Amino acid sequence: MKAVEFNVTIPGYVLARSLGRISDAFIYGRASQLRLAERTPPSMPGADWVRIEVDLCGICGSDLGNISYRSSPAMEPFGSFPAVLGHEILGRVVEAGPGVTHVEVGDRVVVDPMLHCEARGWGAGAWCRSCAAGRHATCEKAAEQGPAGSDREGLAPGSTIGYHRDLPGGWGEQMIAHRRQVFPVPDAIPDRVAVLAEPLSIGVHGVLGSRAFQARGPVLVIGSGAIAFATVWALRTLGYGGRVVAQVKRPHEVALAESLGANETVAPGDEARQALIDTGASAYMPVVGDEVYAGGGFEVVFDCVGSRASVSQALRYASPRGRVVVLGCAGQLRKLDLTFLWARELRIEGFVGYGTERWNGRAQHTFEIVLERMAAGPGALADLVTHIFPLKQYRDALRAAYDHRRSEAIKVALAPGSG
Repeated sequence: MKAVEFNVTIPGYVLARSLGRISDAFIYGRASQLRLAERTPPSMPGADWVRIEVDLCGICGSDLGNISYRSSPAMEPFGSFPAVLGHEILGRVVEAGPGVTHVEVGDRVVVDPMLHCEARGWGAGAWCRSCAAGRHATCEKAAEQGPAGSDREGLAPGSTIGYHRDLPGGWGEQMIAHRRQVFPVPDAIPDRVAVLAEPLSIGVHGVLGSRAFQARGPVLVIGSGAIAFATVWALRTLGYGGRVVAQVKRPHEVALAESLGANETVAPGDEARQALIDTGASAYMPVVGDEVYAGGGFEVVFDCVGSRASVSQALRYASPRGRVVVLGCAGQLRKLDLTFLWARELRIEGFVGYGTERWNGRAQHTFEIVLERMAAGPGALADLVTHIFPLKQYRDALRAAYDHRRSEAIKVALAPGSG
């Protein structure tokens, strides 16, 4: 099968971090650690697994950060390489083991890419605390070799399909997944919307986990990427009735944020400052340093960027005893001033992935909630996917995703089966 494979190496790191500033050839071109390879399709480790032909797979900001070696190295022990990238997966089942009963050959499915202890081969009595609690996104055995795998040595370490040596992701023609990772897609949901199940689940998990849908408001969402738009959508689809302010940069992003439920859109800088002042905040200028504020503020701020500037803004814009919810992949942030964390008694929460949620009086996987809400009204969600490329044009796809200011990309996807 054809697949886009990435390897993590010291020479690759040096070249990407130095010469990558000069030419993208060292990030995703011929001089990079990324290549279109011919691979043997993975074998199924057991009766509880399915084989999937990939129809669409999104390109995530975490993929861009890893390819360019801009992500924090802290997560390196929780992956294994070389790996076929891609974790935002829509496909069709082409083979199902005898232990799989909820999907069958021909079904359209989406995949929760994060691995549960059960998928690693551990019996229920040996599951980690996170997996036992339905929070497998923080599986405590992700850096260990599992007892079950596609060969005699067992399953390689790794927390997520797409960053896993033994479990190729969706930037390839075929992949395998454990039964608990696979969710059937209702017929009412078009492919262009269904492929968003994974990023939308991150927004839903963050909104449910922070209980932001119960906030009095107002709520600020910082970011122009898919996770930020997913958060706006999640707030509305989960019943938040207060004021949502979305901080975006470009006209097409303004239109999309409004169509997904934002009451107001502001650009970073003066417009965002005015939105804060409109909440009742007063501005003060210290002897040195940036402007600070007192009074007013946003009860909840979702930082869907994860940069030093966005985290700093979130801390300054939150109301006393407010919450900062970090959904962006924040890493090493230099010279971050945490004064308002204690001066305003703020609470900072981070969320990753998805898992078992309590919603409407019952326990459901985040993907199940997202698929239900998608089916109820796909609406403007289809506008999130702005570009689709065949697998052989993966470099063009990455160029569009990296240079989103020029391409106006929001979500770029690969279509491995399109030739």
